[in-house]
Amino acid sequence: MSNTSFRSRLIGLQTNLLNFAIVLTSNKDDAYDLLQDTTLKALDNEEKYTDNTNFKGWVFTIMRNIFINKYRRMMRAATIIDTSDDLYQLNLPQNSGFDSPESSFAVNEIMGAIQAFPTEYRVPFSMHLAGFRYSEIAEKMHLPLGTIKSRIFYARQNLRSTLKDYQQ
Repeated sequence: MSNTSFRSRLIGLQTNLLNFAIVLTSNKDDAYDLLQDTTLKALDNEEKYTDNTNFKGWVFTIMRNIFINKYRRMMRAATIIDTSDDLYQLNLPQNSGFDSPESSFAVNEIMGAIQAFPTEYRVPFSMHLAGFRYSEIAEKMHLPLGTIKSRIFYARQNLRSTLKDYQQ
């Protein structure tokens, strides 16, 4: 394949590549960065492409591999390694929600809003927050499963409307 033919085919795939990048990253700016990295890598490895292979598949594989490598690198960077002698940092909560006075105020306001719910909504919602499954809540409260689900749903809606200032 000639140099100009390779580049014109690559340029023709830019829209499809951008759509795939948006699906992978869920962020338009990151998608543009991924598209640029993919295009540069494809151009750098032009001599490795053979004419009798699927060009679109080759380029999409490059994009997918770049995305996976960046994701793995990001996950390794986010891993916390405890180098203390007795590993005491492993038992510390990483984010308790009380890092700042503002967040402790927010937690108190959220808990106050939950406590203000009528009992029939507060109890199933609190149990759900504590980790109980819908079926377990229904069994403990001797109510139908659908009733529990709708009460938790309404409690969530009420909490959202009460705390709409915290939504972004």
